[in-house]
Parts: sequence; C-alpha cells; structure tokens
Amino acid sequence: MAQADQGVTVSHNRYQGIPRVLIFLRHGRDVLLLKGAPNKRIWANLYNGVGGHVEANEDILSAARREVIEETGLTVTDLHLQAVVNVDAGTPGVGILMSVFTGWTAERQTTSSVEGSLHWVPVSQLDQLALVEDLHWLLPQLMTRPLTDPPLFLHYSYDDQDKLVIRQAPTG
Repeated sequence: MAQADQGVTVSHNRYQGIPRVLIFLRHGRDVLLLKGAPNKRIWANLYNGVGGHVEANEDILSAARREVIEETGLTVTDLHLQAVVNVDAGTPGVGILMSVFTGWTAERQTTSSVEGSLHWVPVSQLDQLALVEDLHWLLPQLMTRPLTDPPLFLHYSYDDQDKLVIRQAPTG
C-alpha cells in the first residue's frame, strides 16, 4: 500500500491523533513523579509522570525511553504498556493518543529537568499530593495491576461543567 493510500482525510467525526507517552517509574515502594515547574503552561505545580510528545519518525516505545532519559537521566529498558488513552482535546477532529507505561529502575539518582522537579513518592502517599486530575483514578490502577494483564483502554473527555469523564472499555 502506498503512503497516499493510507486514507487520511480531515473529519470532525474522527480524531486526528497527537501521540504522546507518559511513564511512571518504580523503585521499591516508590514511584517517580515530576512536579511541573511553576512557569509551565499546563500542569504547573502538579505532579505527573514523565513523558511528552512522540517525535516524527519515532515509535512509541523509543519515545518513552527517550523521554525517560531526557527528563530523569535514568536509562530504563524494561517498560510495560499499561494503558492507551484517547483524550478529547476540545477541538473538533483533534485528539491526543497517550500511551502509558510503567517500569522499574534500580537507580534513584535523577538529573534535573526544565520540566520541573523529580520526586520519589511512596505509593501509599499518592492521595496526599496535588496530582494531575486523572492520576487520582489512574495511578492506583497502574500501581496494583499485574504486568501480564492487557493494557487499559480509556477515553477522557469533559462534561458540560468541564469535569473530567473517564470511560474504560470493557475487557473480554
């Protein structure tokens, strides 16, 4: 099939996806979170995983590995796809397709990043942090599910009051 035959047309009823990756690294009973820099346009002063955009000519897994290195200085080869999230970006026909990974690292020493400050947080204390809004639901799911389970398939949208709505595809 030729590149021109991929069937890409602009439609307000179908998403054109912006691929992103989000990674949560574990060490013992802790998870590595990035507290967004106060000057960030989105998620300023909120805790999130590390990650970002997938670059042109890059696959999803390579993007996740690159983002981990860029934002933490850690090298991690053992990443597991845990969720695929389709985010309604609020613009007709535009969506974010986010691949969420977890991984383990033997290292704890991180390097600084312009994105914000890195913190190893005990999983038992996640509910005490100012997290990006979906993480109050997503992180407990990720921290307890077996790596052998298939990924979660999720859709994020916002209701009339601008409240996040999380839909999970049924399994099986």
